[in-house]
Amino acid sequence: MAVLDRPASRRAWTRPLLLAAVAVCAACGLVYELVLLTLSASLAGGGITQTSLIVAGFVAALGVGALLVKPFLGRAAVTFVAVEIALGVVGGLSAVTLYVSFSFYGAASPVLVVGTAVIGMLVGAEVPLLMTLLQRGADRVDAEGSGRLLADLNAADYAGALIGGLAWPFLLLPLAGQVRGAAVAGMVNLLAAAVVAGLLVRDQLGRRARRASAVALLLAAALLATLLVQARDIELGARQRLYDDPVVAAVRSDYQEIVVTERGDDVRLYLDGDLQFSSVDEYRYTESLVFPVLARDPQRVLVLGGGDGLAARDVLRHPSVTEVVQVELDPAVLELARTRLADLNEGALDDPRVQVVVDDAFRWLRDPPSGLFDAVVVDMPDPDVPALGRLYSTEFYGLVRGVLAPDGLVAVQAGSPYSTPTAFWRTVATVGSAGLATTPYHVAVPSFGDWGFVLAGAGSAPPPLALAADRPDPRFLDDAVLATAAVFPPDRPPLDLAPSTLDRPLVVEDLRQGYQD
Repeated sequence: MAVLDRPASRRAWTRPLLLAAVAVCAACGLVYELVLLTLSASLAGGGITQTSLIVAGFVAALGVGALLVKPFLGRAAVTFVAVEIALGVVGGLSAVTLYVSFSFYGAASPVLVVGTAVIGMLVGAEVPLLMTLLQRGADRVDAEGSGRLLADLNAADYAGALIGGLAWPFLLLPLAGQVRGAAVAGMVNLLAAAVVAGLLVRDQLGRRARRASAVALLLAAALLATLLVQARDIELGARQRLYDDPVVAAVRSDYQEIVVTERGDDVRLYLDGDLQFSSVDEYRYTESLVFPVLARDPQRVLVLGGGDGLAARDVLRHPSVTEVVQVELDPAVLELARTRLADLNEGALDDPRVQVVVDDAFRWLRDPPSGLFDAVVVDMPDPDVPALGRLYSTEFYGLVRGVLAPDGLVAVQAGSPYSTPTAFWRTVATVGSAGLATTPYHVAVPSFGDWGFVLAGAGSAPPPLALAADRPDPRFLDDAVLATAAVFPPDRPPLDLAPSTLDRPLVVEDLRQGYQD
């Protein structure tokens, strides 16, 4: 019996339910795309080019899916149920598949491309199928009736996309994580398919089709349920594959994945897989970043980034310092600094001289408290994604200059002049473009290799590399080491480059290219 022959009372509630299914399917489809984009950022760096390719590929796949489903519109009901089951499984497994392939094989790009194409085509097949089902349940199928149905379909589709777009960052990702969040979306997708198959198009499915749909739905649900139960063990096993040393702490914050490993006396901190320090030699990095900027015996010091507390620790060792303002975006990093890393940073963040501010450094600098700083330490992660690239821009360093006292100094971690020379010299040029005179320098940090920094001041002449007379005893950076730090060998000469800006974040591509080379 066709849907068109149903009693009017049944058609009255069938159409709203079908439109609700449209919204649910659209929400799940957008969640799957956001899963791909999120994993692209956390696993593969997620640059502008890669993000654009994922979005463009997904949209193109929508069109391909719409064309491929045309021969099946005569059996719209059974095809729609099959598409939703496939979409629930593929989308629900997308995150764990990408995560495991990256952890075990070191590459996620092929899986990312295939996943984008398959999910896009399945989502693209939904609209023609749903339009066909809605038309079969309508009283009129003339031009005006088709227009009204299309309007209802688009409204439900876009409303569902809005729900999915809000659910991923505010609900699924923070509460369930990437792997479980995708699996939950897949379960919702299967539930929508079950409602459509069991209530809305049941009379369009033959007995064998109904049985096959029920079995497929149960198997798919069992698969995703197993993933939900085993997700933590899978994540732990896959995560450990990424690190040589045992993982002793792992946190997925609103901003990044934070991992601490430990083997003997070597404690290491990773943010989104990138090493931030090794306790074996972090003092080389920290002293090189902090000691030169304190050469003029500052009293008021600003630390941007450096949420592990190590920079603040060395700042507080200087006898002239009376106040430190520590600005860190991620409260999860600060929590680790106050607990598991407290021995390393000597409880620096709980020192009464330290004021900890949880905020984005760029936003905070636009409206800072009154008073200038005698020294500013910029200890940010490498700018390998656009979100970090803004913290290595002319505009950012211009804001830093605005809070700097006339005779104050700024120190910036700038990456490796050996492994990523273009990114290093780009950072030097960018700091200089903000009206600061720069002195680049570099030291050897075994965990990182040859590592570079920029010392800058508001004066017209580049500030000399020096150490304060009344300074704590260094473990590494003494006058002799510092005297050679500003010398660059012939195979890594200075480069004259354009600055990186918000409009053109050149340093991001510099760093990514350096990693590839």
